[in-house]
Amino acid sequence: MTLVKEMRARDFMVTKPVLFTRDMDLLDAVSVLIDRRISGAPVVDERGNLVGVLTERDFLKAALVAGYHGESGGCVADYMTHEVQAVNADDSLLDVAMGFAETKYRGFPVMEDNRVVGYVTRRQVLRAVIDTFGTSR
Repeated sequence: MTLVKEMRARDFMVTKPVLFTRDMDLLDAVSVLIDRRISGAPVVDERGNLVGVLTERDFLKAALVAGYHGESGGCVADYMTHEVQAVNADDSLLDVAMGFAETKYRGFPVMEDNRVVGYVTRRQVLRAVIDTFGTSR
């Protein structure tokens, strides 16, 4: 059995995360979130550098603006969160869990050598803990 303190983000992250670009149409990006049943995804520039995250919450803000001003659409860059908290692929499960406990975020990009190599969510952390300890039913 793997100990929780030995587990790393790379052990339970999504290894092929959805990635958006800044110039992607906002409605197309949100359709991807809905279709893939995810709450957010990293935004990268043309070189693959992390520049933001687009979440359901960001889209809700865009929808409120659209409803108030009668405008719709735009691109990901107009609404994404620019200040991103990410985790390192070698961060422990406990460190990732602490990051979720101390922030409002539901997901973190996972970085290695300054590149996005995965995405991890609260639910994946919970699943990793349950899988490690098993269930008591």
